[in-house]
Amino acid sequence: MPFYLFQARYTTEAIKAMVNNPQDREAAARPLIEALGGKLHNLFFCFGADDVMAIIEAPDDEAMAACALTVAASGAFSGGATTKLMTSGEAMAAMKSAQKATASYTPATG
Repeated sequence: MPFYLFQARYTTEAIKAMVNNPQDREAAARPLIEALGGKLHNLFFCFGADDVMAIIEAPDDEAMAACALTVAASGAFSGGATTKLMTSGEAMAAMKSAQKATASYTPATG
């Protein structure tokens, strides 16, 4: 199954709710991801532009998009991004394919 990096920023209201009533957001996220056939590997709270990052394994892009849409529709986040990840082995396969395709590509010239 493909891996994804999910990054998000909570709304002020969501952060207030978590401060007023601390809660395990990993426990809340896991059933959603599993219902879509995926696996939550890790959920991290973090400093910086994003408040939370998760490493998710999902059956396909459609399942991951459904997960991201469900979370976005909740109103708890003000923004975020989903990045599809490749293992080192997948990257090596892409490099080998690129190596074969190089002969058929003509770069732009000035």
